[in-house]
Amino acid sequence: MALIPKNPTTTAERNAERRAAQEQVFLREVDDALRGDDTLRLVRRYGVPVGAVIVLGLAGLAGWMAWTNHVAAEAGQKGEAFAIALDQVEAGRWEPAKASLGQIAATGGPGYAASAKLVEGGVALDQKKPDDAAKIFAAVSADPKVPQAYRDLATVREVAIRFDQLPPQQVIDRLKPLAVPGNAWFGSAGELVGVAEMKAGRKAEAGALFAQMAKDSGVPETLRRRARQLATELGVDPGEEPAAAAAQALAQ
Repeated sequence: MALIPKNPTTTAERNAERRAAQEQVFLREVDDALRGDDTLRLVRRYGVPVGAVIVLGLAGLAGWMAWTNHVAAEAGQKGEAFAIALDQVEAGRWEPAKASLGQIAATGGPGYAASAKLVEGGVALDQKKPDDAAKIFAAVSADPKVPQAYRDLATVREVAIRFDQLPPQQVIDRLKPLAVPGNAWFGSAGELVGVAEMKAGRKAEAGALFAQMAKDSGVPETLRRRARQLATELGVDPGEEPAAAAAQALAQ
């Protein structure tokens, strides 16, 4: 039996179908106009408001593309300036390097500025100016606008320079949040905290921390070896080295 087509039976249904058809025609004409770059025809046919929206959309797209290109070009210039400064540092041209780094720190974004300051602190340290270096690192560490990774590195470097001048508890308080497994600075901060614990007479805490470092494959190998030796000297079993433990697990 043939099916009877279902046609709109009410005025509301017929109006809804008519509006849907008109919308489809409008969308097709917008698409055709955009493809043919015929914005003016749309303005004339559908009025200024619709045409203005389309023109503004195209202008916004052009502006976004221009801004993207500007940001990319600016980032390239900053990267090139930073590379030049690093070349100057490597060549031992301290004064030009300091001038370049100062310019980057003044005009670059938070990341570039912090990187420039960290390199400047390293230059001061190479020039046997530990107090100047410590001040630079302290400034980076205390700056809330600087990304946290840079602040953490600056904190470790500042405390390392001033280690002999600081009370052991102050070293522990400042670096304990970083001296935990999984933190990027666990090895460096952990070693300083462990030695500070020893100076404070807390050998058990120091030994436990060194043993933890010795077992952590994320800690650089040289630090793991020192941590293993210190843990053993403090009477704490550091366990097997990560590489040896992994080999034994594969053999089983």
